[in-house]
Amino acid sequence: MKLVWSPDTALKAYIDTVKSCEKFKETGVAELLSAMAAGWNTKLIVESWSYGGPVAASIGLAVAARNTGGRHVCIVPDERSRAQYTKALAEAGVAAEPEVVSGEAEAAVARLTGLDFLVVDCRRREFARVLRVAKVSPRGGVLACKNAWPRNSCCGGFRWNVVLQRGVRVVRSVFLPVGKGLDIAYIGSGSIRSSNTSATLAPPPPPTISSKAPSRWIKHVDQQSGEEHLFRE
Repeated sequence: MKLVWSPDTALKAYIDTVKSCEKFKETGVAELLSAMAAGWNTKLIVESWSYGGPVAASIGLAVAARNTGGRHVCIVPDERSRAQYTKALAEAGVAAEPEVVSGEAEAAVARLTGLDFLVVDCRRREFARVLRVAKVSPRGGVLACKNAWPRNSCCGGFRWNVVLQRGVRVVRSVFLPVGKGLDIAYIGSGSIRSSNTSATLAPPPPPTISSKAPSRWIKHVDQQSGEEHLFRE
């Protein structure tokens, strides 16, 4: 069994997130994450958040969980972060409050099993350790790193096969120039073998309301690493 894409659910979550995030001046990260999490019909969505951070992406994940009937868990470092996070989502009108867990993100994620969708922030020092301990669902899962521009522009770039546990099979990965960069990997069902290569095919793109405007794929080759990335315009 594996994750199956549902365009109708993705579209509904996308539209619901657009409406819920109208007051936020952000660049589509929330809508994209919401559409992906809902479209894959994910049942366990996990994110990390800390005091002072933006909440638009969290709202999008809450919307996705509502559309799939899934569980949305947010990991915060302390009680101050918990209070602000809960207040911000309540003010945004999020109907179903996510589960909020206080503590170190690495330890909290290590205790969870069956992850379908995990979002980490590349600005946090522990983000790679969190990815390493993530236990995805037997049917596969999606790992997303937001604010990924700095990690992809220095030190030879970001490598999924470096940060993930040995034996985790990356079916495909893509870097998207959305917000401050999204690096996304689709982990195959029953990841029992490691993969030395990752296809550059993107996950299904976020749904659009109109299909009149033509689109095209743009290929970018990283001059340092030689990796190819596909962007849809």
